[in-house]
Parts: sequence; C-alpha cells; structure tokens
Amino acid sequence: MYTKTEGIVLKELRFKETSKILTILTKKHGKIHAMARGAYRPKSQLISNTQPFSYNSYYFFKGRNFYYINQADIIDSFYSIRENINRVMYGSYLLELTEVSTLEGEENEKLFLLLKKGLTVLSSLQKDFIKFILAYEIKYISFLGYKPFLEGCVICGNKDLKHFKFSINQGGIVCSNCAPIEPYCENMDFKMHKAIERLLYTSLDRLSTIKIPVDTMFKLHKIMVKYILNKIERNQFNSLNMLESMRNNDGGI
Repeated sequence: MYTKTEGIVLKELRFKETSKILTILTKKHGKIHAMARGAYRPKSQLISNTQPFSYNSYYFFKGRNFYYINQADIIDSFYSIRENINRVMYGSYLLELTEVSTLEGEENEKLFLLLKKGLTVLSSLQKDFIKFILAYEIKYISFLGYKPFLEGCVICGNKDLKHFKFSINQGGIVCSNCAPIEPYCENMDFKMHKAIERLLYTSLDRLSTIKIPVDTMFKLHKIMVKYILNKIERNQFNSLNMLESMRNNDGGI
C-alpha cells in the first residue's frame, strides 16, 4: 500500500551500514517508524529528509513492520534551529515530548500542527525560551486530552477560591478544603493561574505580547513537567537534564 503524507522527523536510528530507521510524526497516520534505505550514503537523496527536525512530504510504501520511504520532498529543514544551542536543546525537548507521549499509528492532526508551529516559531526565536516552552507544554498536554481545569476546584467545584493548589493527579486546581485530602499537589497562586490561562489561549507566535515574571514561569514549568510526566506515565525527559544546566545562563531564559 502506497501513501503520501507530510511528516516531521522525531528520531533517527542507524540500521546496518547505510540505512536509518526513523520515527516520524505524520499528519495522516500519526507516529510511524519508517525505513530510509541508503540514507547514510554520501550521495543519497534522502540525507536532508531524514534528519531530526526536518519537515517533508513523504511517499511511503507500507510493509509488514515498517513504512519504507520511496520519495521525500523537503518542505522545511528548520536548519536555523541547529545554528543556536538554545534552539537545539529546546527543539530536542519538543521532539522527545512528542516521541514518548504519542502512540504509534494514532492520528492527531492537532499535535502535528502544534509541533510544526512550534518548530517554526523556535527557528527564529532569540530570547524568552522559557515562555515559549511553557506555552507549548500547556497547549500540548491540552491537545493530548488533559487540559488543566482552572475554573474552580476540580474536586468539589468551589469557585470562590482565596487559596488553592494544583493537583497533579486530578489535573486542576484544588481549594484549601480539598487540598489536604489530595496527596500530589503543587503550590499555586493567582499570578500562576492567570499566566496559565493567558499562555493557553495565546498563539505561539504572539507570546511577545504577554509579560510574565520569570520566576512565575519557572515555577509553572516545573509543575507542567510533573503533570505531563504523570499523564504519560514516565519518570523524566532526557533532554530536560541538559536544559536545566543551561538555565544558569541568560541565553537559556
């Protein structure tokens, strides 16, 4: 069976001497594994189409265990991401987040379009990386089906909240009465609550219109990472280990 679809390379794995097995997020078929025969040959026409970050129009043949790439036409290499260490590291996090949290063959066009938009914005980003990544995380977990509940207490429904926390298990804010019985909560205040709402509903290419204190964004990022890991049942993101060390530098903010 032959099929044509757009796709973004999430991961590459060398296969034998000259070929690659790629993990690709496609628009039509969700996450797939595809064989790129001869992609490591110096004169291969697939060199630029099989690198992580590259966005292509693919022609696949579906075999028993893999899709096989018959032809690939590059749409955007996102080469500028590779020219800046901050972009590389934050971009690697976007790819890892997608790769580990999506099921093979499960179509989700919203996630595909979000990743494409995220890489497009990231490719020219010069600053405010933590704001970008936080906005992406909030949108991503919402598109996975776990949109944070912020309208009131997720347990009792109380909307008259003076003090509250965020429940990692329940996926929403909990009032001061319910917080003691909810075992996995993180501190949250009104500044953080307002920031989540604004970032959720603001396009990634318009984040410069939002002003949020840096300490607020870092606190929210830690909460979102815990929340995402909880929902996708993982312990950590490997790419975030490198990101944490970068945040001591101004360029990593």
